[in-house]
Amino acid sequence: MRLILIFGVDVIGENPKRFAVVGWFNGKLEGKGEFTLHRLIRFIQIKRPDIVAIDSVTELGEDLRKFLRSLPPGTKLVQVTGKPGEQKSLQSLAKEHGIKTADRFDPYEEARLSALLASKGVGYEVLAFEDEVIIKVARGRSPGKGGWSQDRYRKRVHNLVRDKVREIEERLRRAGISFDLETEERDYGLARGEFRVYASREELAGLVSPMHGGDVEVRIYPVERAELGFAPLKGEEAIRERRSIIVGIDPGITVGIAAVDLNGRIIALHSERNMPVGEVFRFISEIGHPVIVATDVSPAPGFVEKIARSFKAQLFVPRESFRVEEKNELLRNLGITVEDDHQGDALAAAYKAYLRLKPKLEHIDARLREAGLSKKADEVKALVIQGYNLGEAMQMVSLRERPKVEEEREDERKAPDLEPYLRRIRELERRIEMLENENRELKEIIREQRETIGKLERKIADYDEEVRKKVLREKELEAKVKRIEALERQLREAKVIIERLGRDLVQVKRMNVVEARGSAVPLKVMEVLSWHELERIEREVGLRKGDVLFVINPAGAGRAIAEKLVEKGIRALITEKPIPGPVKAVLREAHVPFFMGEELDVKRVDDFAVVERKTLEDAIERLLRKWEEEDREREAEKFLRLIEEYRIERAKELERKALEEIERKRAKET
Repeated sequence: MRLILIFGVDVIGENPKRFAVVGWFNGKLEGKGEFTLHRLIRFIQIKRPDIVAIDSVTELGEDLRKFLRSLPPGTKLVQVTGKPGEQKSLQSLAKEHGIKTADRFDPYEEARLSALLASKGVGYEVLAFEDEVIIKVARGRSPGKGGWSQDRYRKRVHNLVRDKVREIEERLRRAGISFDLETEERDYGLARGEFRVYASREELAGLVSPMHGGDVEVRIYPVERAELGFAPLKGEEAIRERRSIIVGIDPGITVGIAAVDLNGRIIALHSERNMPVGEVFRFISEIGHPVIVATDVSPAPGFVEKIARSFKAQLFVPRESFRVEEKNELLRNLGITVEDDHQGDALAAAYKAYLRLKPKLEHIDARLREAGLSKKADEVKALVIQGYNLGEAMQMVSLRERPKVEEEREDERKAPDLEPYLRRIRELERRIEMLENENRELKEIIREQRETIGKLERKIADYDEEVRKKVLREKELEAKVKRIEALERQLREAKVIIERLGRDLVQVKRMNVVEARGSAVPLKVMEVLSWHELERIEREVGLRKGDVLFVINPAGAGRAIAEKLVEKGIRALITEKPIPGPVKAVLREAHVPFFMGEELDVKRVDDFAVVERKTLEDAIERLLRKWEEEDREREAEKFLRLIEEYRIERAKELERKALEEIERKRAKET
């Protein structure tokens, strides 16, 4: 479970402005004291909380923009009382969520309520920046005036600027991040380069870093919004407040957008040239809250994935890219004319996603009619799409109007070393239970459908042969047969998932026992060998001297991160895919062993991996012994080479002296 740190903030007084701060850390409240604005900013930058909660951002006054610019990446400023125009008082919100209140005029009480409400997902995040960043690369100092040496220095600096621009360009392309680049050429190099990157500051962490004070300077500027935006903290809040929709997007120079509701009605079609990410986000937000973002191509473009992440929506990707004939047929069946191909592609993606979900949505409608919750159909459907099962979604909707009781929990005792693995086992067991419940529901639906088919077949048998043939051609019966086939296919898929999860569960338990006996070494797993992943490992589980790392895909890593691993004192590096040459060179030089996972028979389930201790120890010993022999041979070759070079040089020297002696004798004779 990830540890959450929240700071509740409230103004104490003006001139100078002073703030009361209360911290909330995983269920425990702690007063932090009184801070000036400058000290508060420094405190937040040091502690890096997940959320800074305040009842109203207007309390920051003219310092609001400065405060937002100073927040470290990953820290959100949240206005817990709601977005402008729809705000509620702290006391009324606390009462709604079962939180006890005291003196409403006490700043520390206000800060406490803000922190507690934010911990329950209440409030709106204040959005000050677009999901765009400007990266400027230029020379770090003036080359001076005149002179041959100054010209040479200027050319060198412009070459360095060009190399840095190419390096950043390559990193962005490798990470799959979209960008535009403008450059100014000078002296066969570059005087400057300016990137407009379509990603947030957090996505660039570990890819591009600022540089100051040298020959080349790199500055990073997030693009500020003209007006502040407000986004709800929880996806469920957005579902409750706004219409849930399915959005199809066709990215490119001209962006196509289509939206349908959860009943399959088309509610928006739009296309626009050079439409920025922020504008796409705002356009969709005005229509409703997307629970699914769809594309018509496979794999999904990075632009579409980014929009889905921004809304915390499910991403729909077809098994294979739509054919033109398939899209045209779908549009003909809908009986709608689009302005251009971009709108058509977006609509095809959105409607195909709706058709994929249609059987499940119809089943939800039937269940809601029985439960008398038809008015809440859209909200329940959206929660089911987000991952809740139908029973949980219906319960959440029916209980939302009832007052909630504040849950106060004692600090949990420190979990034993095996707690992460046990938690994973419990999670797998819950998922199996959820799939079994859904499996039972599907079986019940199949049984009801089969009874219906049986009744129809008995009724058909009472008619003559001609009437029976006509009934068989009826579209309703054909639709029911297709429905049964779809449900049986879902049932087969659910059985496959249950079998796989069962195998994973057995494997996790087996590895758990092996590790407890001390016959295996646990490996710290990284998806990729990057600075971002390294920071995650250090933050979540720690990286100590003597640890063994298991990296799934080390492609793209360079010398810098390899030197960092050596500095950390890791014992060995195991990878699933080949290690890049620069990383090998650094590890070989530092005598840090590296292996492929297949060499050591690594056993892995999701985020957990182990290797047999004896196998690892033997492999390390063999590799180090091999490297020692290679080093000795290399030193011997180097020594022999030096002797040979000395012999050659000595021979040349003797020959030169002999020639000089001959010349002197000739000179004397003449």
